[in-house]
Amino acid sequence: MDATIEEHRITDIATLERLYGAPSGAAVEKEVDYIHPHYRTMIAASPFVVLATSGPGGLDTSPRGDSAGFVIVEDERTLLIPDRRGNNRADSLRNIISNPHVALLFLIPGVGETLRVNGRAMISTAPVLLERFRVGGKLPRSVIVVRVDTVFFQCARAVFRARLWDPAQHVDRRSLPSLGAMLADISQSRIDAATYDRGLYERLKAALY
Repeated sequence: MDATIEEHRITDIATLERLYGAPSGAAVEKEVDYIHPHYRTMIAASPFVVLATSGPGGLDTSPRGDSAGFVIVEDERTLLIPDRRGNNRADSLRNIISNPHVALLFLIPGVGETLRVNGRAMISTAPVLLERFRVGGKLPRSVIVVRVDTVFFQCARAVFRARLWDPAQHVDRRSLPSLGAMLADISQSRIDAATYDRGLYERLKAALY
C-alpha cells in the first residue's frame, strides 16, 4: 500500500466524527427498533433484498429475489425470508448458524430510497412456515426468520448517482464475458465454456423454484 494512503488512515471514531460530524436530525430520527407501517409498505413493494452475514470464514452478501412482497412481515419485529433455489453454497446459512447477526438492504424498482434492516436470524424448516412460501407446488428448503433490531430508510443519493433505474444505463450482457468464459478461465478449462453457456438462462428460468 502507498505510504501516503497509510499515513492518512483513520483509526478512531473521534477523527471520523471530526471529518463527517455526528449524525443528527432525520439521520437519527428515521431509525426505529420495529417495522413501522411505512417501512412495512416498502418491504411489501420490494422484489429484491441483499442479505449480509458474517461467520468464521469472513463476510458474505447474498442477493434474494422473488415477486414483490416475498419477504413477509410476520409482526412488527419479525421478518420471514424463503430460501429459494440457488447454487447450494449456503454461505449465508452457514454464517447464520455461527453468528445470527444479519443486515438487509431492500430495493424497489424505480424508487431511489432503499430500506435497511439489522437484526438476528435463525433458520427454520418448520412445515407451517415452508407451506406459506409454496410456489407452483414447490417449497423452499428453509425459511430465514429475522428478529429486528433496527430499521431505517436510506436516502436516494446513491441510486441517483448510479442512475440505477435509468434504461439508458442498461448494459448489453453481450459486452461482458459469459459465465462459461469466466469459469473456463478460472478453472483452467476444467469447465468447458460452450457447454456451460449452452441454454444457461433457459435452465435457470426453468429451475427458479
